[in-house]
Amino acid sequence: MRLLIVDDDQLVCQSLQLLLAKEEDIEVVNIAANGQAAIELCQKKLPDIILMDIQMPVMNGIESTKIIKEKWPSVHIMMLTTFQDEKNIRLALKAGAEGYLLKSTSIENMAQQVRTLKAGSTVLDADVLKTIMEPDRKVFEGLTERETDIVGLIAQGLSNKEIAEQLFLGVGTVRNTLSVILDKLEIRDRTQLAIYYWQRKQE
Repeated sequence: MRLLIVDDDQLVCQSLQLLLAKEEDIEVVNIAANGQAAIELCQKKLPDIILMDIQMPVMNGIESTKIIKEKWPSVHIMMLTTFQDEKNIRLALKAGAEGYLLKSTSIENMAQQVRTLKAGSTVLDADVLKTIMEPDRKVFEGLTERETDIVGLIAQGLSNKEIAEQLFLGVGTVRNTLSVILDKLEIRDRTQLAIYYWQRKQE
C-alpha cells in the first residue's frame, strides 16, 4: 500500500519513513511538513493511506483532512498525534479521518493498524476510546435502544462475534440487526456507520 506521512517535525517524518519502509507491504511515497503540502502531494501521488499530524503550520491536519476527503474520498486518513483531547478527536473524525492513533504507538502496532484501516475498518487507539466513550444513552433517531447499542459497539471496532458475546445475542441476530440499521440510516457499510456514530456524538 502507498503511504504518505505528514508532520511538521522532520525527525518524526524521517523516523517513520525509515521504520515503516521496512514493512514489505508498505511503500512510503513521500513526506510532507503541513496540510497544504499534503493536498499537493495527494494530487501527484494519490496515496492509499495518510498518516496525518494535527498541529502544523500553514494548514493543520484537520483542515487538510476535510479537503482531501472531499477531493479524494478513497484516500484513508489516520491521525497520528500527541493530542488526546476530546475536541481534537471529534473534529478529526468529523472531518473524515477513519483512524486516530497516538505517537506513542509502537511501529509494529502502527503498521498493523494501517493495514486494518486499508481493509476498511475504523481504527481508534485504546486511550483515545477511553477519552471519548462517555456513557451516552441517547437513542439515535429511527433506531431502537438495542440497535443504538450495536452501533456504539461497531464504532468501537468490535466484530459481529464480539458484539454478540457482549450483548448475549447470536451472531446471526447481530448480522441481521446490522443490515436493518444500515437500511434505516441509508449507510452502505460498517465503516461509514462508525463515522456516522462519531459525527452524531459531536453534535
